[in-house]
Amino acid sequence: MPETDLELLISAAQAAGDIATRYNGQSAKTWHKPDDAGPVTEADLAVNEMLEDTLRKARPDYGWLSEESQDNMDRQQTDKVFIIDPIDGTRSFIEGSDTWAHALAVVEKGVVTAAVIYLPRREKLYSAAQGGGAQLNGARVGTASRDEMEGARVLVARPAMAPELWKDTPPEFDRGYRPSLAYRTALVAQGRFDAMLTLRPTWEWDVAAGDLILREAGAATSDRHGAPLRFNNPDPRLAGVVAANPILKHKICAALAPTDKAQ
Repeated sequence: MPETDLELLISAAQAAGDIATRYNGQSAKTWHKPDDAGPVTEADLAVNEMLEDTLRKARPDYGWLSEESQDNMDRQQTDKVFIIDPIDGTRSFIEGSDTWAHALAVVEKGVVTAAVIYLPRREKLYSAAQGGGAQLNGARVGTASRDEMEGARVLVARPAMAPELWKDTPPEFDRGYRPSLAYRTALVAQGRFDAMLTLRPTWEWDVAAGDLILREAGAATSDRHGAPLRFNNPDPRLAGVVAANPILKHKICAALAPTDKAQ
């Protein structure tokens, strides 16, 4: 019997972890992408090559969008597309940290239908299929219920708390941070934090998997303006991301200034 998309993503993510953990991030060959787009290592490229070969052979009619592959607009002609970040948190990987992740998603007509975020060094595998709930290592997870901004535990970079980005005084969040956007989404889905937000233009591959895992855990997600997240866009960048339980998410979006200045 053919494996489901989620089963395929879980198997591929575990294989990605096997490859990535063979490398020592501090000694892996590293290059810097053009236009100050960040570093990439030989591990990123090895994982990407395996994932593209494995996933596209298994689903040859699906499109492909990955941080480490040349974008091809043929993906716009397919109903379903893989959206992949081979290693999310490459800087953490290079530093020898364990907070980097593999982020894999299947998107159908703009909506994520299967997703995996895997942190092999932490032995954490978050997963979700549309309508099936969100899981961490096979156990159901759910988002936190706090609905007040003051004192909420929020994963957010310091620049996003600049006063000009908020209508009034920035909320007094209990602020946390993780380098990997995928891991931030997973921690909110797990209920470890109440919310996460990023106000910078955000690459789809950083948050596609987390979008479904969050929603299946009971969270609401949107861009910084409150619009639903849609994926496989011609320009694969979103206007930031805000995620929390529905009440808290609405309050955060309502408190943000209607500005195009992104942090």
